[in-house]
Amino acid sequence: MPKIANETDLQYKRRVIDIKSASFCGAKWYNATIWLGSGQTTSCHHPLPHQVSVQEVTVNPKALHNTRQKKNDRALMQDGIRPAGCDYCWKIEDMYKDPKYAGVDTGEPISDRVYKTVIYEDKDLDEAFNTNPEQDVNLQTLEIAFDRTCQFACSYCNPAFSSSWVKDIRRNGGYTNLVSDGRNHFTHEHDSSQLYTINDINPYVEAFFKWWESDLHKTLKELRITGGEPLMSGYTWRLIDWFQENRGKSKTRLAINSNLGFEQDKLERLLDATNGIELDLYTSNESVSQHAVYIRDGLDWSQWVDNVTYLLDSKRLRGLHVMCTINALCLVSLTQFLFNIVNLKRQYGRDAINFSLNILRFPSFQSVLVLPLSIREQYADELAYAYGIIADDVFCHEFELNQLSRLVEYLRTPEQDSQALQILQRDFKNFYEQYDQRRGKNFRSTFPQLTEWYDTL
Repeated sequence: MPKIANETDLQYKRRVIDIKSASFCGAKWYNATIWLGSGQTTSCHHPLPHQVSVQEVTVNPKALHNTRQKKNDRALMQDGIRPAGCDYCWKIEDMYKDPKYAGVDTGEPISDRVYKTVIYEDKDLDEAFNTNPEQDVNLQTLEIAFDRTCQFACSYCNPAFSSSWVKDIRRNGGYTNLVSDGRNHFTHEHDSSQLYTINDINPYVEAFFKWWESDLHKTLKELRITGGEPLMSGYTWRLIDWFQENRGKSKTRLAINSNLGFEQDKLERLLDATNGIELDLYTSNESVSQHAVYIRDGLDWSQWVDNVTYLLDSKRLRGLHVMCTINALCLVSLTQFLFNIVNLKRQYGRDAINFSLNILRFPSFQSVLVLPLSIREQYADELAYAYGIIADDVFCHEFELNQLSRLVEYLRTPEQDSQALQILQRDFKNFYEQYDQRRGKNFRSTFPQLTEWYDTL
């Protein structure tokens, strides 16, 4: 088993990870996210994606994962050196370098590389650490996106991942005066994210299915489909058909990301098509009611709640996972949202539904750190109070509590350089003024708690 009985995350880290190196992460070997529409990959959702050679995957489908960059990063991790692209985890781990935390277990923050590693067997991690970094390795967990087709255009998303965002840019042009948007998330249609049209043969998709049918279905423990919205992609249903036609041939667990923005007959079709297959469903939300509708443009809040209840009532999922993207706006009702999830845990069981808190970094002007410390302290106190209640509840997992605790501390981060903060805050207002105009929304009426501060920007 990945963890021994009653072992904490910190004890696991020290027993399994730290003895290898100060930067080891199992995800660099055994996990990948691959965007087949653009031919890009990364080892988890934190590092920036990089391009996969179309020439290499045509010859060797395993090159979808075993890229030059990943092999270089593996070598660094074997030597205890921190790959630059994994800075999300390094920032979390360096959060408590204050001497007052020396020798105190509760003062050492647990970064996501622990959670990305603990899911693998100790023997497999030992093998990874001792494997020549130039060698191709077989994936155990994989997240793929076939294309960017999506009926939502969430505020923190962009045209690279949503066809609805593409329509916004195509109709209204790029967003303007966003100085901190160095990656140009919102200025153009991101055609490079969808290299092939529906009528083209996509060599990356073909490489995936070739690898899948040859041996990937034998080694992969979990295959997770993301998007866009996966249930709008024909390739998703092609893969589900493979499972139906080859029952028992693969022990791979299937997981699907979905925004749940559908009538229930679509979900019924999914449950029927995956009957007999272990299925996890991941969905996103981080606030309630009008706040969620504002942030996640395209969302019908009542429909989302009804669909969550429908899936839990069906008892046909291995698990339902709610991914919270922690941004500046969701704090207004995040506490209420988490209490709603905990209430569902009480009703349906501890493992029936869970949540993760993923701190948004890009676009940086939507980060929680754009808010003044006084407002962040207010919500940190609110969440700390919620933590006190939830921590006494046997229905929450350790990883859920750890992520809530680290968010509280993150919200208390001192304000950065005033000039840099002013740029982010100016971009924050410039973006949402344009967002309101394009989407028919109203920041001030939706978030009156932030309006006084917003109007000073």
